[in-house]
Amino acid sequence: MERKLFGTDGIRGKANVYPMTCEVVTALGRAITHYFQTHNNHKRPLIIVGKDTRLSCYMLEQAFSAGVCSQGGEVILTGPLPTPGVAFVTKSMRATAGVMISASHNRFDDNGIKIFDNNGFKLPDQVELEIEKLVLDQSVMQDKVGPDLGNAKRLREVFGRYLVHAKSVIPESLDLSGMRVVIDCANGAAYKIAPIIFNELGAEVYTIGNKPNGTNINLNCGSTSTQEACEKVLEHRADLGICLDGDADRVIFIDENGKTLDGDKVIGLFAKLMLENGTLKKGDTVVGTIMTNLGLENYLKQLGLNLTRTRVGDRYIVEEMKKIGAILGGEPSGHIILLNHSTTGDGSLAALKMIEGMKHFGKSLSELEKEVILFPQVIKNAVVSKKVPLETVKPIQEKLESVTKLLGTKGRVLLRYSGTESLARVMVEGENEEQVVSLCDELSDVVSSELK
Repeated sequence: MERKLFGTDGIRGKANVYPMTCEVVTALGRAITHYFQTHNNHKRPLIIVGKDTRLSCYMLEQAFSAGVCSQGGEVILTGPLPTPGVAFVTKSMRATAGVMISASHNRFDDNGIKIFDNNGFKLPDQVELEIEKLVLDQSVMQDKVGPDLGNAKRLREVFGRYLVHAKSVIPESLDLSGMRVVIDCANGAAYKIAPIIFNELGAEVYTIGNKPNGTNINLNCGSTSTQEACEKVLEHRADLGICLDGDADRVIFIDENGKTLDGDKVIGLFAKLMLENGTLKKGDTVVGTIMTNLGLENYLKQLGLNLTRTRVGDRYIVEEMKKIGAILGGEPSGHIILLNHSTTGDGSLAALKMIEGMKHFGKSLSELEKEVILFPQVIKNAVVSKKVPLETVKPIQEKLESVTKLLGTKGRVLLRYSGTESLARVMVEGENEEQVVSLCDELSDVVSSELK
């Protein structure tokens, strides 16, 4: 069955426009409650509901809570809390499920909903599909009345639970005193808690993007717009910059020279640290995606580690990590998953681990990042008017074969459709940057011409 509501990371769209309307979100609250009542035999499912700082979160959290209560469930509203915080608190409080209302790095006028199970993991595709069926056909859900209705309450203490957990990921002996850190909270879910984490551990913290007003989340700040943070790192002579996204499940790092780091370099550095401290051992596997750079794969091989790739999306990475027993995974975009500490990407936890690495190796971030040499990679978006199976378009396949042959064993080509836009994404990677750019242009031109 084709999915109509759920995408690669929950449900997302323009706030107050289908499917992110109060009506759909109320139905979703009912559906999730009914699902866990029937599948987990929870008469009164307890659902943790967190949010970021978007204006539309006010109406959506109330709409979702109304749906849960109407189906006989109980709701705990946390207020603004990072996505990984919601996942942690869901497991910590032994709740039935957790929900995060956020559109991550998108503009403020978008919003979305991510769902976690009782262990803090995002729901698999099959479960999302079952819930989607219930949302679209509510006739199978029995109406609740009288004492069978549920209730909702706000609980502030969950903030402290996550704070203690976040600080526990680094050794107690690690002192951040003397370190200067710039943190860009993206005017999002971590605007309050992220600076506190690093302050309490002794760092000298300079914070930007910590004045949310409902409409400025991710606006010229955060992981998708790092310019101001880069300037602040230089201005304050900071040891590193930490740029979170709107729901703080991913992070972009800035070295002391004001230069941003690719997420694949971060994964490589974490792999080396975890090998040295015994968390990883030779022969272990790190999980990336089809976008993971060949340079990282080569670096991991040098360390005696393997790489496996999944579809794009952090939840697919986590699913593979659970399947094979891996504890390190992530994406170039800054989703870093440390499965021995968190069930999802966590920007603040990754930042603490980065500082641990700097302290362990006694090197600056710019010195460390030189160890992981990435291949030049170019990505172009080709506008398409139709999405036919790419393997059926002969000119595209001929060009794809030609480009692949020219790159040989030291390059890669990836061609796929966007899941949300009328675009085909063309990625070419290889040792020679000039060749990579030229081949990517040629392939994207053919794709645009054939699918216009």
